[in-house]
Amino acid sequence: MHKFKELFGYKPIIAMVHLDALPGTPLYRGSMEAILNGARQDLQILQEAGVDAVMFGNENDRPYELSVNPASVAAMAFVIGRLRDEIRVPFGVNVLWDPMASMALAAATGARFVREVFTGLYGSDMGLWSGRAAEALRYRRLLGCDDVFLLYNVSAEFASPLDNRSLVERARSAVFSSLADAILVSGPMTGEGARLEHLQAVKAALPDLPVLANTGVRHETVADVLEVADGAIVGTAFKRDGHTWNEVDRERVQQFMAIVRKTRGS
Repeated sequence: MHKFKELFGYKPIIAMVHLDALPGTPLYRGSMEAILNGARQDLQILQEAGVDAVMFGNENDRPYELSVNPASVAAMAFVIGRLRDEIRVPFGVNVLWDPMASMALAAATGARFVREVFTGLYGSDMGLWSGRAAEALRYRRLLGCDDVFLLYNVSAEFASPLDNRSLVERARSAVFSSLADAILVSGPMTGEGARLEHLQAVKAALPDLPVLANTGVRHETVADVLEVADGAIVGTAFKRDGHTWNEVDRERVQQFMAIVRKTRGS
């Protein structure tokens, strides 16, 4: 928990910088400069509102891949590299849904943390989805970035576990056997919240490890979530009209962070 608090602070809000669809993906609109400008605008608003960290993700590279095209990784590295001097908070990366690509991107950009589905076996929209923790952690060692903090999503979105163990058992196992630095609890899809009782159960089982809400935390739920969880990753709630694919809305972020500060007593 010490490393987590040193990196993020108390009950952090990690804000998503969702990049527009990248080259080679079906929804790409043909302009890397537009992707860069959109990310810059979102980053500026989020930092000014006082979020504790940001995470760059390729959420709009739908349909998602389990082995990501190198063009996506290169494009994300380009955007983060251009923004690097403007980033004033700890930042992380998540290349959906490829742990090896996420680790490579972290090493190339100097990201402090990575979010991924590192463990488990799932039936998903992408087909059979298998965790790659052993491979990813060995790759982290090879790349010389052992200090990159790893957030393990143990309730993958767009998927159902092909494992009859409970969520709590899977979370405890990911820590013991696969060296998770923190556990994330998700809802069924991006923008849909994790059930509070799931967060409570996982936190009770792992009192000394950071447990965060990974999806769907909104203005009306964040106070309750932070009573249980050690922090939250937030994307959709910060967007115009609360829609995942819209740009970040300054007023929504300011209102959300005001609730967070009141909840944290700061």
